[in-house]
This record gives sequence, structure tokens and C-alpha cells, in this order.
Amino acid sequence: MSFKEEFIFWTLANFFIAEQDYRIIQLFEDQTELWLEKLENKKAPIIRILLHRIDWSNRMQRDIEFTAANGEKIRKQLGRSELKVMNIYVSPYPPVDDDPFHLNDLFVFPEGNKTTVSTFLMAEGTYETSFKRLTEQFDRNITFQIEEDYSQLDIESLKENSLNYAKNRAKDEQAVFTNRPPVFTYMFIFIQVAMFFWLQLHGGSTNTSTLIKYGAKVNPLIYEGEWWRFITPVFLHIGFLHLAMNTLALYYLGIAVEKIYGNIRFLFTYLFAGVTGFIASFLFSTNLSAGASGAIFGCFGALLYFGATNPKLFARTMGRNVLIVLIINLIFGFSSTGIDNAGHIGGLIGGFLASGIVHFPKKKKPLLQTLFLLISTAVVWGSLSYGFCESVRAKDEGSSLILAQDYITNHQYDKAYSILEGTLKKSKNPSPQLYFQLSYIEMKKDLLSEAKPHLLKAIELKPNFDEAFYNLALIYLQENDLQAARKYAEEAAKLKPDQKQYTNLVNEITVHIQSAGGGV
Repeated sequence: MSFKEEFIFWTLANFFIAEQDYRIIQLFEDQTELWLEKLENKKAPIIRILLHRIDWSNRMQRDIEFTAANGEKIRKQLGRSELKVMNIYVSPYPPVDDDPFHLNDLFVFPEGNKTTVSTFLMAEGTYETSFKRLTEQFDRNITFQIEEDYSQLDIESLKENSLNYAKNRAKDEQAVFTNRPPVFTYMFIFIQVAMFFWLQLHGGSTNTSTLIKYGAKVNPLIYEGEWWRFITPVFLHIGFLHLAMNTLALYYLGIAVEKIYGNIRFLFTYLFAGVTGFIASFLFSTNLSAGASGAIFGCFGALLYFGATNPKLFARTMGRNVLIVLIINLIFGFSSTGIDNAGHIGGLIGGFLASGIVHFPKKKKPLLQTLFLLISTAVVWGSLSYGFCESVRAKDEGSSLILAQDYITNHQYDKAYSILEGTLKKSKNPSPQLYFQLSYIEMKKDLLSEAKPHLLKAIELKPNFDEAFYNLALIYLQENDLQAARKYAEEAAKLKPDQKQYTNLVNEITVHIQSAGGGV
């Protein structure tokens, strides 16, 4: 093999590595066979270059079959539905016998027909044809002057340039994922685990009163000025399974994001995403909410920003896995009940925006970062302005009922009454549950004249509201209107005949009527 073939081999290698951004998969020890990868190039994601004297066409065909078999192994490792392999031979001469195997034809690996090999021969008499085919494959002019006299120095220079370029690029890419140790990821994991045990020791992590006390998202309290409830819920979790899932997700995603962005950038991104997640939950969900899910989805957002700004590196490393896991999480969220999807989406958007604000270590883009800062400010300001407007507050009945129920549980009837009375005044279409809960507090406060019309309104809106009928019966009994009391007690018992306290009340009222001489 002459220096000319070696020069062609390393010129091609240099072109694919330095100009086309291919990555070296394998370089054999004798440096006569090179495998390259660029998965985002759909026409030629895998390239194999072989420096070898091709004497016989049948030997060449066997080697093509061998290449296809290796390509099939790579396809399975990558999990691709199909794979194209470009196979380039560098030889002094083409095969000496009549070639039954046409180079222009694709070879398809017979097991599954999922891996195809296109073959190019760089040999005396085939250069022009091969250069033309390569030009068509890469949509750019690929050719170089081939001389007869090359020195070892020429070859070594080309080889060194190619390998150094590949080595330095690999080092730069590796550095992207190892900026700093993930200090804050471990810190957040420790905090949320510690807070879980704190909640368990002070009432339970699934106890509504405990969650409200220690900072869960409750809309009415945010309306009252407790703005910190946009951030404190990030560190609280409802039950062990919730904690375990979020801790595992934070471990994998947080470490990746913190290594890419660095400690301080990750800290800002995580917290900002947590806040935007709970702002979105505040806008679109009336339920009590807690958990690091929004901030964790913010990590997804940060990785998507990384993918948008470094598409080639993202696609080659984590891109496919990140997108699959994100899609699975979104589908699971929308197909399951009790999951705060608004918080997830808000966190995802917040993580993307925060990443645009901080960008990457040692890489500043002032205009882009300023644009993301302005967009983020507008989004947060606009969202809060919308969330605090009267028309939105008037619709937020559900969270008022949750908070009022907590006050009732803790016998704080004045607070519960204040919350519900204010909600009733603002609500355009009050629910029967709102009227019922308000009447319950009024009964506790001995405001029977106010409780009665509220119960009647609850029954009007919900004719099968057995508890409302029962409480009305209790009010009329206390007012000594026995006939009305029996009427409503019987209605409650009719709706729920298996409820003993209803039938017991009917019997009690009947006894009173009989004792008073009113008949049955």
C-alpha cells in the first residue's frame, strides 16, 4: 500500500471529522479501519472507511456483508428502526475480476431488512465516480487533488490534525457535562427529605392542616398576601410515594442540569421554575398543592434549552432519552387524576426561560439573555396580574372550601366564616357545597336564621343533598317546628335509608310529636 492511499484515507477522515463533525466510534490499532458517527445526518449516520487492497470482488462482497452485520449491531444498540451505513474502501486498484456486485446498489442486511450499506470505492479509475456520488450524498462539492508522490510527513500531519481535532472536541463536549459538582442538587434532596420527616412528626405529610401550616399552595392565603406560598411548596411532599418519585427524578435530572449550567445557574433555574410552576397552579388549579414537580419539570426545560442551543450535541448524547421521558411524564400527568399538570407545564416553561436568562458558563449572549429576561418578566407579571384580578378570584371557590374545612377541623369558625362569606359575595355561581359549608359554620355560631336560607339554597341547587335536609331538620327541631323538622328528616332518610342517624332523627321527632299530642 503506497503513501497515496494512506493520504486519501486520512484526507477523507479529516473531511468527515473536521468539516462534517463526525465523531470517531472506533479506530483500529493498525489505523487502517475507521468507524465514524453523526446520528443527526439521516443520509449517512454511520461511516466506515477501510484502507485495504481489494483484489477480488467476492472478498469485497463478503466484507460488505460483514459491515452490514456490524451496522445491524449498532442499530440495535441505538434502538433505531433503521440505519444507513456508508462504506468507503480505499484501495490502489479495483478488483481484478469481473465484479458481479454493483457498487451503486445498496446492500440490505437480510435479517429484518433494517440496515443498509452503500459502498464507495476510492481506487485507480474510480475516483471521479466516487467523488461525484459523495458530492450527491452530502449536497456539497467533495473532491481533492490526488498526486502520486506523498511523504510520510504529509500523512502524519493529516492524521495528527484529524485525531487532535476529534480529541479536543470530545474533551470540550465532556467539559460541558462536568462544569461543577452538583452541590445544590444534593442540598435540595436533603431539604425535601428532611421536610418530609418534619411533616410526619408534626401531623403527617398527607394531613391538610399540616401542609397548610408549613407552606403548601392555598390560593385564598396567597390572595391575603402570603406570597411565599409560591416557593415553600417546592420543599413539601404529600406522602412517601410522592417524595420518592420526585427525589429520584431530581437526582438524575438535577445532576445533569447542574453539571451543564454550573451551581449558581442551576440554583436560579430550579427555584425560578418552582415559582413559575406554582404560579401556573395558582392560575389554573384551586386544589391545595405541594411538591418539587414543577421545579423538576424546570430541569426538563433547562435541558430543552440546551438542546435548542446545542442541537447536535444534544441529539448525540441525551436528546432522545430526555424527549421520551418528558413525553411519558406529560402523558401520565394528563391521563391521571390528582396531578397538578398546570404546575408541571408552568415549571417546564419557567425552566426554559430561566436557562435563557443565565445561559451557559463562560458563554455570554447579552442580547439573547436580555430578551429572555424581558419575556420572563412579562410572563410572571402578566400571570400574577391576571391571577389577582377580581374575575379570576371570583371563580376560585374550591380552594376557599379547602381552607375553610381546615379552619373548621381546627374549630376556627370565625376564620372559616370570613373566608366563605367573602367567597359567596364574589362568586357569580355559588355551588351547593359553598352554601352548605357556610350554613354549617352558622349553625356552630348559632346563627340559625342565616343558616336556614343557605341550606334551602343548597337543596334548590342539589335536590338530593341529604346532609342539607338533615341539618335543616335539626334547625327546625331546635326551633320546635316539629312538622317541618320531620319533613326534612324523612327526606334525608329517604335519600340515604342506610344512614342510621337520619332514621334515628325521624324516630326522635315522631316521638316528640306524639308526646305533644300531634299524632303520627
